Order: sequence, then C-alpha cells, then structure tokens
Amino acid sequence: MSFLRRFCRHYLLALQFFTRIPVTGRLADWVGFSPAMLRASAAHFPGVGWLVGALVVAFTALLLAGLASSVFSPLVAAVLGTALGVWITGAFHEDGLADVADGLGGSPQRERALVIMKDSRVGAFGAIAVVLALLAKVALLALLGSLSSGLLCLALFLAHVVSRTWPLLLIRFMPHVGDAAGSKSKPLADQIGTGSLCAAFLWCVLALALAVYVQETTHLIAVGKNSPALLQALAAALTASGLAAWLLGRWFWRRLAGFTGDCLGATQQACELAFYLGLALSL
Repeated sequence: MSFLRRFCRHYLLALQFFTRIPVTGRLADWVGFSPAMLRASAAHFPGVGWLVGALVVAFTALLLAGLASSVFSPLVAAVLGTALGVWITGAFHEDGLADVADGLGGSPQRERALVIMKDSRVGAFGAIAVVLALLAKVALLALLGSLSSGLLCLALFLAHVVSRTWPLLLIRFMPHVGDAAGSKSKPLADQIGTGSLCAAFLWCVLALALAVYVQETTHLIAVGKNSPALLQALAAALTASGLAAWLLGRWFWRRLAGFTGDCLGATQQACELAFYLGLALSL
C-alpha cells in the first residue's frame, strides 16, 4: 500500500471515529477497518482537529463579518461556533467529560467509579461539568474575540488541534483500565507507536507554524507588529494546555491507575479550555 493511500485511509478512519462527517458507502468500504488501522489512525487525531477547527473558524468568521458591529458580536459568534463544533463531533468529547465527572465525583472507590462511567445516563456531576465547560469556553472565546477577531479564529483553530494531541500521551504512558470488551478506545490503548506519536506532534507543529506565518504576513492578529508577541502568547497557551493534561493524567492514575476512553475525551475538553485560558491571560 502506497504511503498516500495509507495516509488517506487512516485519516478518514479517524474522521469516521471522532466526527459526524460522513464516511459511508463505497468510501467506508475503501477505508476499511481493523484494530491495527484504528491504532494507526491515532497519528491523525490532531489532523481531525485541523478539519474541525477549520470548519468552526470559517463559520465563526462568516458570522463576525455578517453581524452588526457590537460588543456582543464576539459572544454570539462564540456561542454559535461552539455549537457547530459540538454538532460536528457529536458531543463525543463532552460525553467523556460527563462520564468522568459522574464516575470520579460519584464514588471514591475505583471499581465503583468505573461502573458509573460506563453508565450511559448523565448524573448531576456530569451535567454540571459539561455546563460549566461550555460556559467557560464561550466566555473565554468571547473575551478573545473582543480583543481581535483574528485572535478568536486563531484560538479556535489551534485549540482544536493542540487539545487532540495531549491525550495521546495518556495512551502512550498509561494502561487502559476500561471494559476491554465494550470499549471503543481499547484498540487504541493496545499500542501507540513512536512513529504515530511523532506524526501527531507534526500535525500540531505545522498548525502552530501556520499561525505564526499568517501573523507575519498579514498582521491580522492584534498582538504586535511582529511574531514575538504571538509566540509568547502561544507558549503560554501551550504551557497551560500541557499542564492541564499532566494534572488530569496524575488524577486518573491516582484514582483509576490508568485511563478509559472517557478520560481521553475529558482530557481533550480540559486542554482546549486551558489553551483558551492561557492565551487570554498572556494577552
């Protein structure tokens, strides 16, 4: 199988697994499926963030261009852009956040917490966690949008990519402790190779390089005439996002001695929020 064909199949499988973007019919037959392919597709999770982020950014930019100039325009764009992102992903990551909050908030006992996390019903802890996460996300995006429309779009794009990169470190360095028979993430947890991890970080580095290049050539983002101010802001955002992943990893290890698929979703949500927060604080 050629490199390009293998790349396309693995990327489309990642899209099929993590979004509502239709990969069906003959295309799905061509892509195929196996546990080995799903493991290989982990390299493209940040690449899924490229597409989701680009769609949300395009929608948000159109809204900002069409809305009347008002102090509330960034808030409206943040709400509707967030809603689009949730729809594209089928609330996949938000569901993981809710399950983790219910499980770890509902019982101090490891086995009982894992049982609660497998329950499809959403409890009080889960509902509160998702509501607060969405409110924080909208508030931070509206704040960034009030500083610069370009900054809002950059934050959306990069956060979707970066937040899908950090959870791969959990897969790499922690054991999977969920229900092996019923977990959709179990094939991923069997193994994530060094090559796949490097490819995932390459997606992330390319996204950051693109952001710096756009700033240097267009100066659309009001963080100074040159790139150093943007680089400092991005460094703060990456640090905050990485710190969130590390803290959650420690929490999961202490409470569960490993991770589940829901933990990956919760980590993505926390890292996305931390990225916005780090960017906002730095500016």
